[in-house]
Amino acid sequence: MRSYAERMTDQMVLAGVVGVAVGVLLALALVLVRSLARGSRDLGGEVERATSRTLHIAGQAAAELRGGHIPDTVRAARHLRSLLGAQAVAIVLGRDGEAAVAADGSVAGLQTSARRIAEQVRQTGRRQVFPRRDARDGTPQEAVGAPMLVDGEVRGVLVAFAETVRGPLVRATGEVAEWCASQIVLAELEASRASLAEAELRALRAQISPHFIYNSLAAIASFITTDPERARTLVLDFADFTRYSFRQEGEFTTLAQELVSIRHYLELERARFGERLDVRLRIAPETLSTVIPFLSVQPLVENAVRHGLEPLAAGGRIVIAAADEATHTEISVEDDGAGMDPEQVRQALSGPTLTTHVGLRNVDTRLRRLYGAAGGLAVETNLGAGTMVRMRIPKSQPMHETEAS
Repeated sequence: MRSYAERMTDQMVLAGVVGVAVGVLLALALVLVRSLARGSRDLGGEVERATSRTLHIAGQAAAELRGGHIPDTVRAARHLRSLLGAQAVAIVLGRDGEAAVAADGSVAGLQTSARRIAEQVRQTGRRQVFPRRDARDGTPQEAVGAPMLVDGEVRGVLVAFAETVRGPLVRATGEVAEWCASQIVLAELEASRASLAEAELRALRAQISPHFIYNSLAAIASFITTDPERARTLVLDFADFTRYSFRQEGEFTTLAQELVSIRHYLELERARFGERLDVRLRIAPETLSTVIPFLSVQPLVENAVRHGLEPLAAGGRIVIAAADEATHTEISVEDDGAGMDPEQVRQALSGPTLTTHVGLRNVDTRLRRLYGAAGGLAVETNLGAGTMVRMRIPKSQPMHETEAS
């Protein structure tokens, strides 16, 4: 599991990359509109239209470039050709015989020429202009090749062909190549984020410990002869709880769906604790549709049972609450159990040390990754004084709505 500092570094790098990409786009827009605006009385209108067109085309190309597949990259080449106004454009990824070429245009021998040009650009790591075909050179048209540099490494080459390569096309090709490199970095960060989210969910699922499974099955077995109907209900609770915990439907759910799984979990624990486990729900109905990270509340309830009530012979009470707070939903899990050392909690949430509170730390890490540094868990506790854990979830999450529906 990566440290919080590493994740924050990723976010800072991502912000920097986005800033560079925007800067490159604006510079490119100015290069393209300069000739259009020259001599025009309506300078602002011409510039605005050309800039809008540039950003629109670049936005379309960005989605295709980050797709990572050749058909996507071919569509990106088509957009970039329109952006540059070139006779043909090729995006060359890889090197030598293994190089993949995504091209758009009507130049003869386009892919072969693009590979040869890309290899020469790779060798120097600099933008180059290639003249028209002669006895020594197989270029069917003039061309300019520019490297896509990521941390000093040439990750790809952008090649633009034209009847005559002039200064504006040379500059624009270099700027678009820089922008393409930023898209490569963004794609890698997105892939890293997806891998991190998967790893975090795997860790949470691993928290469904063999100890819990053994206790649940033992409790079910104890009712088979004395109360067969109760045993049957508990088997269904166990099946529904595990089905939800191991589902593959995405990183988000709704509070209502999570509470259903929590009910199954608590029924299994009640079979073991009996009257020692008292659970109260204080859920505002309007909060049930709140989109929350999958398995974000359930680990807090499990933490309350295992570390709050289980150590006490008399058991105790757990209160699960959700309140509507204008732009956010506040969700809390409170117990009146054994409590925790505040310093140990602080270390569990922020330090690299392995602790018994892996579930708490994992939920806190995911919340901070999704909602920023201020979006983590708030924990109020002390030894012998019980524990309250709170989270605040934004109501508006457009990118997550469909995943939970």
